Amino acid sequence: MAPNPPEAIQYESTVYQAGLHYHRPPFTFKSQDWEKLAIARLSASAAGYVAGNAGSSGTYVKNLEAFKKWSMVPNRLLPSHKDEKGNPLFSDCSTRVLGEKLDFPLALAPVGVLRIFNPEGEIAVAKAAESVGVQYIMSTASSTSIEDVAAANGNGHRWYQLYWPSNEHNDITISVLNRARNAGFTALFVTLDTFALGWRPSDMDNGYNPFIHADRIGVAIGLSDPVFREHFKKKHGYDMDDATHNPAVDIEGGAVGEAAREWVSTIFSGHSHSWEDIKFLQKHWDGPIVLKGIQSVADARKAVEAGVQGIVVSNHGGRQQDGGVASLSILSKVVDAVGDKLDIFFDSGVRCGADALKAIALGAKCVLLGRPYVYGLALGGEAGVQHVLRSLCGDLIMNMHLSGYRDLSEVNRSILMRDDEL
Repeated sequence: MAPNPPEAIQYESTVYQAGLHYHRPPFTFKSQDWEKLAIARLSASAAGYVAGNAGSSGTYVKNLEAFKKWSMVPNRLLPSHKDEKGNPLFSDCSTRVLGEKLDFPLALAPVGVLRIFNPEGEIAVAKAAESVGVQYIMSTASSTSIEDVAAANGNGHRWYQLYWPSNEHNDITISVLNRARNAGFTALFVTLDTFALGWRPSDMDNGYNPFIHADRIGVAIGLSDPVFREHFKKKHGYDMDDATHNPAVDIEGGAVGEAAREWVSTIFSGHSHSWEDIKFLQKHWDGPIVLKGIQSVADARKAVEAGVQGIVVSNHGGRQQDGGVASLSILSKVVDAVGDKLDIFFDSGVRCGADALKAIALGAKCVLLGRPYVYGLALGGEAGVQHVLRSLCGDLIMNMHLSGYRDLSEVNRSILMRDDEL
């Protein structure tokens, strides 16, 4: 059972207690305001990257609107669970996913290029995740090496997300997987919908692709990988860090810029892998494998046949394909088809605790948080990410508690009603 009251609820009490002395929190608790406040602080390029979407933003809008179609129905006069001494407890939202116990049914979605939002980037996020007790999923598009992020995450629990190089670069894939496993990443999340970057008007308006510059943002994993570095040296005849090939004034960024662009073409090859290729990953990764980007029942069933341990019902937050289905709208159909055969994660559109609860009620075992923690990073580095995570965890627990859901086993489809059915 969770401590009484849990730390996430104590956060609320701490704020009110400080208010007795006229102290105000440095960050707002209004989750709907995090985006606009963060955008106001960011450069046009960084703001366009995090808030931009594919095409006309149709998929993104559908993601958000899908949550509004569902309402939670509370239960009344249900006594709280009690500890062994008879003390009443707040709701317990711990769960087990991929064989691991999670204090919260939440994880940080893999988001790359985090240094464009704050110089501390992935280091700040990894530290914040450990301090709050939320699972961290590291992106292949990170601005920091696998090893440095693992060190920052310390005793935290972490999973690794793979942007999958084409088969001609299988030796690079093996190297990256080995590095992640050796650094304590226990599960592999394989993104299926980003073998090429989507049509993103905001980025194109700014002429901004963060991966092709010589600042190592978004390409740190490749530029720190020994196999990729050796390939580069054999191809060009010199090391990518060779000072003579990195002049101080070079619009294209010299050898480092060239290496960045080669790494991008390696992980975003432009063409998809096949279902048969999953066997290669299973051969070279000895932990759970989760496929991210599933948006149909047919693909969910193929994932079961492929023998993976989980899927993420996700449309990349509306950033990859325009005119797509809302992730929440397809979630229950996927759960009904394969929910007893693998662990189902949910991603795309979660902005508050109630959103997460709705996704869990529709069958997700764990919900990924993306843009909200990036906005926290922009607003205040590690402290900003901590605030967002503690706020969302507290919001989640309080929503459960006030609705009479004492643990996650009571959060199921029966607690929801569609507004058009009321």
